[in-house]
Amino acid sequence: MEQLQVKCKGFEEGDWIPIRYTGRGEDLSPELELIGIAPGAKSIAITLDDASHPIFPNFNHWVIWNLPVQSVIPEGIAHGKYVGSLGATQGKAYGRHKYRGPKPPLKAIHNYVFTVYILDCKIDLDAGSRKRDLLNKMEGHILQQATLTGKFQSRRE
Repeated sequence: MEQLQVKCKGFEEGDWIPIRYTGRGEDLSPELELIGIAPGAKSIAITLDDASHPIFPNFNHWVIWNLPVQSVIPEGIAHGKYVGSLGATQGKAYGRHKYRGPKPPLKAIHNYVFTVYILDCKIDLDAGSRKRDLLNKMEGHILQQATLTGKFQSRRE
């Protein structure tokens, strides 16, 4: 099986996340390109975590599931528990039922990790669910998993 790759037209692996995708900018979810999606895929889930949070390791910013299988996840996914245009559900995270991009304290550099999961089923969870609920429900159904890491610093000079 081909390895899944996640790319973003806004930044490369390990690079600075453009301000438009952050809480200091437009706070838009970035467009993600998925390369090598496994046959038999039925849905996609995505999480965004602050891997550098000093108090809450891997602090969850965004959780969305039941995205249709597609090679491009569009930029600027709408807010709300259910994203009707995509048939997806957004759970509770720092961004309650929406994408909330990086917004570390001034001068702190944090690393943010987008994790994409390719699943062999749709996930039956309500919108009040959190990342841990999703991870538990996905167990045994993950066909592929890949990450894209970017960094951000508020008011970087």
